[in-house]
Amino acid sequence: MLPYATAAEAEAALGRPMTPAEALWFRYTAGVSDYHLYCCNILFLFVVFTVAPLPIALLELRAPAAVSPYKLQPRVRLSRAEFVRCYKDVLRIFFLVIGPLQLVSYPAVKFVGIHTKLPLPSLAELAAQLLVYFLVEDYLNYWIHRFLHGEWGYQNIHRVHHEFTAPIGFAAPYAHWAEVLILGIPSFVGPAIVPGHMITFWLWIILRQVEAIETHSGFDFPFTPTKYIPFYGGAEYHDYHHYVGGQSQSNFASVFTYCDYLYGTDKIPQNIPSKAEGSGA
Repeated sequence: MLPYATAAEAEAALGRPMTPAEALWFRYTAGVSDYHLYCCNILFLFVVFTVAPLPIALLELRAPAAVSPYKLQPRVRLSRAEFVRCYKDVLRIFFLVIGPLQLVSYPAVKFVGIHTKLPLPSLAELAAQLLVYFLVEDYLNYWIHRFLHGEWGYQNIHRVHHEFTAPIGFAAPYAHWAEVLILGIPSFVGPAIVPGHMITFWLWIILRQVEAIETHSGFDFPFTPTKYIPFYGGAEYHDYHHYVGGQSQSNFASVFTYCDYLYGTDKIPQNIPSKAEGSGA
């Protein structure tokens, strides 16, 4: 909730007129608590988990011939029932783990200094903070992911995520509840180190999930804009990791490939052999 009763007070505090975006933010947040704004993450995550993987899933189910040239494991065909099962399992974890965690974690967000005040962040500030968040999360996620491919971590936790040996977008957050909690830590460390505006935090959560869904899509489309991002792993890079499965000791990157390169765990995927069956444990 903003500490201004009127738009005039807000502009007096800013020392200038509000921009259209700031005026919109003022009107929306005038009578809304910061806790309510933070909990909007629950809605954003639900929408992303549901909508972002849907276009490719529908193409794969309804027009497989049109997209099969871009499918990384073309002989792996999942049925509609398997897509639905995956989505239902993701929603179960969402309502039992992710949602409740969002509801109780606001004090930590408030403590590190994520705020809802005016002015809104500039585009340069927004981009710089998001870059820090991605780099910090990627580095920490690399080591956690690598640990989860040890014998204990894989057998007790990470094997659930690898049930889909040919990834699909809906399976990006498909994981053991403990993995969901553990990997939530790297996502929060960046905003804790460089706290910013709630809008920046919203955008970070959305972009990170969209990236994970794109990386798990199972398709390597030539027109994907992320191909132009330096050191970006992408679907082909991560698909190879899933194809190898529990024995994989390479391609641990969640977003970028620099950690794999620095620590000698990078492997360039070359003609992933087609598999005759769909997902398997």
